[in-house]
Amino acid sequence: MRSYGRDSNGVWAEITDTGYIWLATLIQTLRLNRGESPFYAGYGIPAIQSVLTQIAPDAAVAQTQAQFVPYFSSLTVSRVAGAAVPTYNVTAVFLNGQVIQTTVYS
Repeated sequence: MRSYGRDSNGVWAEITDTGYIWLATLIQTLRLNRGESPFYAGYGIPAIQSVLTQIAPDAAVAQTQAQFVPYFSSLTVSRVAGAAVPTYNVTAVFLNGQVIQTTVYS
């Protein structure tokens, strides 16, 4: 699998470490609107609809977490309460034991 991300200078770079590939793909999936990708229509969350209806897409986020949990020792995706747009705290423990915590804005 190949995945890309931006470095601190905003330049696109290929991600080569296996744990980071899956983390980058998870973050991109959380930022993807459902049905936006012609290749991965089942991926993403209904972020725009959530903002319009003021109903958090918790079921879609739980489904996304379930799709990616096999690639980590532990994966937690939790909603940030009171955020204006769907925002999630992601805590991932890679298979080698490395822990990464980040906040994802959809």
